[in-house]
Amino acid sequence: MGREQWKKIWVGSAGNMVEWFDWFVYATFAVYFADSFFPEGNETANLMNTMGIFAVGFFMRPVGGWLLGRIGDRKGRKAALTLTVTLMSASAVLIAIAPTYDVAGYGGVAVLMVARLLQGLSVGGEYAASATYLTEASAPEKRGFASSFQYVSMTAGQLVGLGLQIVLQRNMSEAALHSWGWRIPFVVGALGAGIVFYLRRSMLETEVYADSGAAEQQDRGTLKVLWQHRREAFLVMALTMGGTVAYYTYTTYLTKFLSKSAGMEKSTASLVSFCALFVFMCIQPLAGMLSDRIGRRPLLITFAVGSTFLTVPIMTMLKHADTFWPALGLALLALLVITGYTSINACVKAELFPTGIRALGVGLSYAVANALFGGTAEYVALWFKNAGAESGFYWYVAGCAAVSLVVYLTMRETRDIDLNRVVAGQAGEKAQPAGATSVTPAS
Repeated sequence: MGREQWKKIWVGSAGNMVEWFDWFVYATFAVYFADSFFPEGNETANLMNTMGIFAVGFFMRPVGGWLLGRIGDRKGRKAALTLTVTLMSASAVLIAIAPTYDVAGYGGVAVLMVARLLQGLSVGGEYAASATYLTEASAPEKRGFASSFQYVSMTAGQLVGLGLQIVLQRNMSEAALHSWGWRIPFVVGALGAGIVFYLRRSMLETEVYADSGAAEQQDRGTLKVLWQHRREAFLVMALTMGGTVAYYTYTTYLTKFLSKSAGMEKSTASLVSFCALFVFMCIQPLAGMLSDRIGRRPLLITFAVGSTFLTVPIMTMLKHADTFWPALGLALLALLVITGYTSINACVKAELFPTGIRALGVGLSYAVANALFGGTAEYVALWFKNAGAESGFYWYVAGCAAVSLVVYLTMRETRDIDLNRVVAGQAGEKAQPAGATSVTPAS
């Protein structure tokens, strides 16, 4: 892969990393600031309230998927990507300065809620724009590899957040972290977003978008056109269901599960998550390359089968893994299984839609499924735990994967789709491979 191709991947991924750093540090630092915004009481109940606000951000993501997907289809991928990072920077600043319950009562909760709504709006559009950009800006025979960097950058953002957490845990007292130290990552996120805003202003538009004629279509990026592709939209929601629940279970929720359920020290739980996610990040491009050779469906089916039958035993053993190495081994096994979904889900979804509706089709459909299943995963897990039936959550995750398995078994292969020739109802039909794509200066 040449220097120009790597540059496209870097530009398309750097902002995504900062976006997801800001998104995930809320979840990873929630154990420290949960008690700051609510009256003293049950620690699990306060954490549930805080994660409830986390889930609210997910329900804003369909709005972001619609609004910023529409902008991406009507104004170009660059315009949408620049706007998303602006919104994320504003939300990080709000959380960093949010007053605690002792200072402003529930006023701090209101600030936190507004910030999460902005984050949801931003991330809802970020997924669509980055998935579309990475898929369109790569050569057809490298789409799986290039699009895998979406989860590389997402995971890198989470790793930076976890790494910062580990550093703070080892250099600050528990009291200081609960008092004010949790604000540090949000300040860092706001600064990082400012840098990425500068980088994205010099982004290049994809040639697929520039040459498609989509910019001249009056109805591009509208719900009316999306309705013509409702089959593909529902397909995206169904194939997302199992993957997003499993992903959030073994990423954002893992640290809390190990500390709250397995009884592991918070610092050790964070280190387990960090090491597991680092390996997970490194294997994404390998799985993406494999999908370019054997197709997308084999990887998706492997994920769904593994998640359906292995989730319950893995989670059961994780609950009793109170030391580093057993927990790391089990986490790596779970993330290896999930790689079959994460490494290629971006390109699979983008390959289903024509250029004039691609960003909206991917963004809105994915965001709805993510809000219903990904955003609520931690809350559902904590609800089962609070009800004294924690193992019920394990079966819930396995059941969601089983539903997606049915979809993977019945859907068509998308690897050879020509992005310039996708029409309604064509999703999955084999087309002649298109020539290598590139990017052209944005107007």
